[in-house]
Amino acid sequence: MRVLAIEPYFGGSHLAFLMGWQSHSVHDFTIVDLPAFHWKWRMRHSAITLADQVNELASQGEHWDVVFCSDMLNLAEWKGLVDSRIARLPAVLYFHENQLTYPSRQPREWDYHFAFSNFTSAITADQIWYNSQFNEDEFLTELDAFLHRMPDFQPSHHIPLLRDKSTIQPPGVDPVFASRGEDEAEASNTSGDPLVVTWAARWEHDKDPETFFDAVRLAIANGLNLRLRILGESFKSEPPVFEMAKQEFATYIDEFGYAESKSQFVELMQSTDVFVSTAIHEFFGISAVEAALAGAYPLLPRRLAYPEVFELDSHPDRQQFFYDGDAESLALALGRCHDLKKAGRLSSGDLKVRLERYTWPKRTPIMDEAISKLAHR
Repeated sequence: MRVLAIEPYFGGSHLAFLMGWQSHSVHDFTIVDLPAFHWKWRMRHSAITLADQVNELASQGEHWDVVFCSDMLNLAEWKGLVDSRIARLPAVLYFHENQLTYPSRQPREWDYHFAFSNFTSAITADQIWYNSQFNEDEFLTELDAFLHRMPDFQPSHHIPLLRDKSTIQPPGVDPVFASRGEDEAEASNTSGDPLVVTWAARWEHDKDPETFFDAVRLAIANGLNLRLRILGESFKSEPPVFEMAKQEFATYIDEFGYAESKSQFVELMQSTDVFVSTAIHEFFGISAVEAALAGAYPLLPRRLAYPEVFELDSHPDRQQFFYDGDAESLALALGRCHDLKKAGRLSSGDLKVRLERYTWPKRTPIMDEAISKLAHR
């Protein structure tokens, strides 16, 4: 089967998702994409630009059975601009994130265009896939409130229809993260060594780096022996806390910035004792899953998609991997991990085995079957 994959923002998790699925899939993919820059402009113009590109491919004899696109595309606009034969193809819309629940730093008038793009795309799609139940619930709940703020002609009757054609399809992660053997894991858990703590996320305010550095400051004041790895991609609007932290914690930092290669990133994850997230905006948590698969002990805020992805409701013993979300509770959790390492008992138990269901070899057959059924229904 031939899949036409449309991605207006081909970078980060969006790129990793399509490349991971394609590399393990039995289907043939044609990926039509745009570079991962200027996301607002991508959402505004990509339907036109990518329709032109697809029409050109179609004129050269290319053909497909199904369309797959991310939430960065206005699917309704795109379908109105492509050749009618392509517009009739069944389409899957994948929500990596949504444009209704991003935490703004300052109160301001929200640009409703992006939220409406998500809404009209969802109406147009034959199926809607979300990376987590949390993402679906957040989007549809906020969408209902959003539409009820309209002065008239509120199209909220579409919301039950959207839910009816929605399903949860978590992303896959590269199985290479799970390749560290037990002997290597035990060797890294040497009681006299410092606690190696990794924070890995986009260097933006929605990942709340301030809380992480506040917790590190408290942990050091409490006498914890730490080594820090601060990883992630930075942008022009990088929060100033990173430069401040680079100076303040210079004697504790071993890695600071974007990993030079995937192999280096995997190696850093596999030699990490504790992986920390402080995110206030996260719809799945790929880095947290990668780290736990690599054998790291995760410390996650008890919010967002993390309790769902790490199955907290069905495994209450996993409370040990969660903290209350503030710097004080994170510092206490780091102290507990420090004591466990000193005692040679820092272990995440069977968590790594349970998370293997998120690796691409496990996820791909499920997604392949789902999109094949849509194409042939």
